[in-house]
Amino acid sequence: MTGNQGVSAGSTTSNQRVVEQRGLYFDELEEGVLYAHRPGRTVTEADNVLFTTLTMNTQALHLDAAWSAGQPFGQRLVNSMFTLATMVGQSVSQLTQGTIIAQLGLTDVSFPHPLYHGDTLYTETVISGKRLSSSRPGQGIVTMEHTGRNQDGTVVAVAKRSCLMWTREAHTLQPGAGEGTIPV
Repeated sequence: MTGNQGVSAGSTTSNQRVVEQRGLYFDELEEGVLYAHRPGRTVTEADNVLFTTLTMNTQALHLDAAWSAGQPFGQRLVNSMFTLATMVGQSVSQLTQGTIIAQLGLTDVSFPHPLYHGDTLYTETVISGKRLSSSRPGQGIVTMEHTGRNQDGTVVAVAKRSCLMWTREAHTLQPGAGEGTIPV
């Protein structure tokens, strides 16, 4: 088995093996490795309008096609907060699903090129730093650098993110940790 799997103990058949998806533990993450998150996410007009209105962002650049047509980009732009949230979200299943304790912060966020309706967002992450916590045994701080690109490879967003992560050993020793799951 690879580092992104676990065996579930509560399966319906005693001989049946169940593979449960999880992120990577602190000790499995490697600095300098590029993690490519797939599939990409094609962003629709409905995604953009719903996210924009749910977050009470009344910016006409996201909602008003006629007004946006007269602006420098000539069309509505995908809300950059949607781009950021999707970029982080695309990394979860591969890196942090069930192995993160807390997101500590986001820095150096930028949007060098707009994302438009119909564009597909692809995200990749490089682990740029990691260290064991000096105050929280069995936990470590990981710095991730996320890059979002559109279908043409143009960078549309970048962000540096720090997370508090479990080490494999410490997480398996937690009461109730992985109930029904036996880490591999």
